[in-house]
Amino acid sequence: MRKYKPFYLLLTLCLGVTLLSSCGSSKEVVYFQDLKPGETEIRLPEVKTITVRPEDKISIIVNSRDPQLTDLFNLPYVSRQLGQSLSTGNVTVGTSQGVSVYTVNADGEIDFPVLGKIKVAGMKREEIAETIKNRLITENLVKDPVVTVEFSNLCISVLGEVNHPGRFSIDRDRITLLDALSMAGDLTIYGNRYKVMVLRQEGDVQRVYGVNLTSGNHLYTSPAYYLQQNDVVYVEPNEVKARQSTVNGNNVRSTSFWISLASLLTSVAILIFN
Repeated sequence: MRKYKPFYLLLTLCLGVTLLSSCGSSKEVVYFQDLKPGETEIRLPEVKTITVRPEDKISIIVNSRDPQLTDLFNLPYVSRQLGQSLSTGNVTVGTSQGVSVYTVNADGEIDFPVLGKIKVAGMKREEIAETIKNRLITENLVKDPVVTVEFSNLCISVLGEVNHPGRFSIDRDRITLLDALSMAGDLTIYGNRYKVMVLRQEGDVQRVYGVNLTSGNHLYTSPAYYLQQNDVVYVEPNEVKARQSTVNGNNVRSTSFWISLASLLTSVAILIFN
């Protein structure tokens, strides 16, 4: 039996190398590793509420006790088939049947019925609603207006190693990076938790933010924690995925390489010791 001892040692070594090469650390997939329940407090960055930009689309509806009067300030609903595009001036029919919206022009304005040009760029939804409401009252057009402003085409995109990549609508005033990843079905097991990128265009500048999801402190203090419309979230693949993406899958970093090597060494050992 003594002559077989080196063989078993060699076989054990090969199997150990194979297992080590194929197993990843849990530290690579666990979020918020520096947070402790009941002990950790993090001051969040300044909340960035979504504000309207040129080329954004918004819907504005005015209501009051006199429906006939408020009809003057509401765009007519246009019946059409889904998938068609219809636009006139800076008023565009939305993606849902029977919904008409305003398109903010390059100067940041909309052409509102009766009131004319209104500057809305840089304003929040409630600020736009308050501005229109005050003008209707001060100009003695409507005594008791209720103005509702909603986003129409505001979206974010999530790409890379997530379960459901795509473009997602913004339906509230603030949205976080965690919200976006949740809508995309979370990261796959191959997503790099250490480096999630957020691409954001600010004027003529394209900014790129990197966020480490394994650190709650890094995530919650990042300027990219609160997303803006048209942000692109990209989750790059981790090393395990990178190993699998080679042409034949057999580079020196791949699991299949080590399995093949272990098989070869085992075969050689059997020939030697037999």
